[in-house]
Amino acid sequence: MFRKLLTLDEARQVIHEHFEPKPLGVEEISLTEAHNRILAEDVTASLDIPPFNRSTVDGYAVKAEDTFGAEENKPAALKIIGAISAGELPKIAIEKHEAAEIVTGAPMPDGADAVVMVEDTEKTDNELHVYAAVTKGENVMKAGSDIRKGEIILRRGQSLGSREIGVLAAVGIAKATVYRVPRVAILSTGAEVTEPGKQLPPGKIYDINAHSLSAAVAESGGKPVYLGVIPDDKTALEQTLQHALVSADLVLTSGGVSVGPKDIVPKTLDALGKPGVIVSGIAIKPGKPVTIGLVGEKLVFSLPGHPASALLVFHLLVRPLIQQMSGAESKQGFTVKALAATRMFPAKGRRTFIMVRMKKNGANRLVAEPVATGISGAITTLSKADGFVEITENQQFIDADEEVTVHLFGYPESDWC
Repeated sequence: MFRKLLTLDEARQVIHEHFEPKPLGVEEISLTEAHNRILAEDVTASLDIPPFNRSTVDGYAVKAEDTFGAEENKPAALKIIGAISAGELPKIAIEKHEAAEIVTGAPMPDGADAVVMVEDTEKTDNELHVYAAVTKGENVMKAGSDIRKGEIILRRGQSLGSREIGVLAAVGIAKATVYRVPRVAILSTGAEVTEPGKQLPPGKIYDINAHSLSAAVAESGGKPVYLGVIPDDKTALEQTLQHALVSADLVLTSGGVSVGPKDIVPKTLDALGKPGVIVSGIAIKPGKPVTIGLVGEKLVFSLPGHPASALLVFHLLVRPLIQQMSGAESKQGFTVKALAATRMFPAKGRRTFIMVRMKKNGANRLVAEPVATGISGAITTLSKADGFVEITENQQFIDADEEVTVHLFGYPESDWC
């Protein structure tokens, strides 16, 4: 039997009284490995970008004043004294009434202060006719105009995506100092569960939770470590949990947390070490049987076996912890406003989460339509639901056409916002 059902807020408070989610240390990795990692320190540019004045077009480096007054019927005539390629320092300097051929990205030669585009010129032997005047600095990117030496270009806590990694490479940084990724051990329990890929014996079901939870861990910034399916055997479960606690920073189990004779996870967890079970049931629907334990300094979340319940509890309680352990800010998921498609009722005395899918009505308003769950273990709830609507314990119901906040499982569709 459950000891005492806590409210969701009480459960969160108990977790934070026993466990402080914080980064697990830092490591230095190459940029090729840095995608989606979290920076552990501010990054300061050690040089100007670009490091020299450079041309932004193909054309001719000139003194701008030499082109003043140039037009279609009265071109300016300049002497071509050479050419400048990208990747090499100019060996020439521009004097009055001189020009040098230059390509995009090439350093500007001394004496030149503008570039006239090639399409505005005509070349005859070593003479250049310029048909459009340029101003000082035109078609030139100044040294340091993108990044200044000493400037903080990235901040601690930023996630490294393609753009951020490009910035690091631009200033010559080959390795980034990032927070260590939390390892999350994941195991399923129950004699009825079989791993996908194997033949499904009579009376068995495939292991859904381990794989949906592994994906959720990765999406939250953790590294899932799959430990397989453990039968309803106390010794086997205890040994696997001990291994998980040694090899991972956080442990997730699913199944075996209700009140049946084979629901052995809470007792096994309580026997592994102090303080043991700290939460034994939460007044929410779905997800009531969730059990949370602390062994030494590591949390173990024992989630319900029903797939929709397990993923919802992960979203509510586990995801924020993994984010903070990875060095990222704990972020709420995306939300959108919608109209309730029908009246929605909570479970008596429990905070209730109604799985919904989104659609547009005739007035082009976004509508949240409850997903028919049938029984609580229905996997189709996961595939059909776009998110959930929360009904607090003191609400009687949400009325049809009432505006609600929908907490999305993923990114909002472009026409939802």
